[in-house]
Amino acid sequence: MTELPLLMLHADTLLHARWVITMQPQQSVLEHQIIAITNGQIVDMGPSKDLLGRYMAGHEYFLDDHVVMPGFVNAHGHSPMTLLRGYADDLPLRSWLEQKIWPAEAQWLSENYVAAGSRLAIAEMLLSGTTTFSDMYFFPDTIAAAVDASGMRVQLASPVFDFPTVWAGSADEYISKTTRLFDQYRHHERITIAFGPHAPYTVSDEPLRKIAVLSEELDIGIHMHIHENAGEISEAQNKHGMRPLKRLKQLELLSPRLQCVHMTQLLDDEIRLLSEMGAHVIHCPASNLKLANGDCRVTDLQAAGVNVALGTDGSASNNSLDMLSELRLAALLCKGNNNDAASLPAKNALAMATLNGARALGLDSKIGSLEIGKLADIIAINLNHPRTQPVYDPCSTLAYSAASAQVSHVWVNGQALVVDHKLSQMDLVQVMEEARRWGAGIAAGI
Repeated sequence: MTELPLLMLHADTLLHARWVITMQPQQSVLEHQIIAITNGQIVDMGPSKDLLGRYMAGHEYFLDDHVVMPGFVNAHGHSPMTLLRGYADDLPLRSWLEQKIWPAEAQWLSENYVAAGSRLAIAEMLLSGTTTFSDMYFFPDTIAAAVDASGMRVQLASPVFDFPTVWAGSADEYISKTTRLFDQYRHHERITIAFGPHAPYTVSDEPLRKIAVLSEELDIGIHMHIHENAGEISEAQNKHGMRPLKRLKQLELLSPRLQCVHMTQLLDDEIRLLSEMGAHVIHCPASNLKLANGDCRVTDLQAAGVNVALGTDGSASNNSLDMLSELRLAALLCKGNNNDAASLPAKNALAMATLNGARALGLDSKIGSLEIGKLADIIAINLNHPRTQPVYDPCSTLAYSAASAQVSHVWVNGQALVVDHKLSQMDLVQVMEEARRWGAGIAAGI
């Protein structure tokens, strides 16, 4: 009796991968896999020997020397600040902010500035494998438009301050603009909105209470710089009689919706508090080092069950948006700080840059790992390069050897945004020329 042939299935895109790192819990690296994508979702994945010839597809990619994995989630940044890259280096945080960055923004900040800077950041991030980023900056509606056109995914943490800026005149106006932005994008498939109170030292109690209530009512995140350096903590103790995290607890901000950025100088009881309240920590190692802000106790946080994600911060304090470099630095810092070479192994560092970031942004049911039913936010990294040969363990090779220039392909929602190292939806020449014009103008005004 002859077997009936299997019915050929249709997929929009097929990826043939040498290695797949799924980032699923307890999942080892898979070899020689096929991933089928339809309508922006992963609809099938499995060994090539089982799926080969099972699908016909509109687009097919043979990634014979590549690792295929979830796209990086850059969980904290300020994308338009690419236009201030290198503008104010080698300064401590408060001098950097108050003497250089804020005056420059007061002079140059506009919707056109934000549009140009965010487009440059999006191009840089896509080409280095980031598919989702969280952003806190003025004119978030302008950033949203740039993201929408690019095909990327973003959480926009709409900023809140006590003092006026070109974006808003009061804390109430910042909050009102955030809620309107939320209403505008509540059904967008790639843009989510969060509250972005800048920091404990720039937002007073009453706006923070209001944000806590609205965050729960609307079920949206709160993204905030907290415990950024020792000076902030000392100032809080002098002004409020308590450390910043304790004040935020009293204001009922600590919850699984809170995304705590930086979190240096932590005490043991503060780590326990973060774990009990389910808050997330976003570690920015390069920025912390560059501004001499101190260290985040990543391994202690993880041991306590706190979700720790990874962010680059803005280009004015990093100075790149390269998540491969960031995860490598995070791993090496943990090893050195703990005097333990086994601290933060490669797989854990990769998780911080993918699934942990998705979890911090409340997106882990959709992205952050490669699973059937999840959205196809996927990158391919070509290991056929002198710096990544031979390959014994693809996770270790990525974490300790690979360069972001080896990212060859990027898909978001199943749409190819980078193909063979080239942007498919953006004019890189135009983006670069626009950035150069702004740089020349800012330099002439120094």
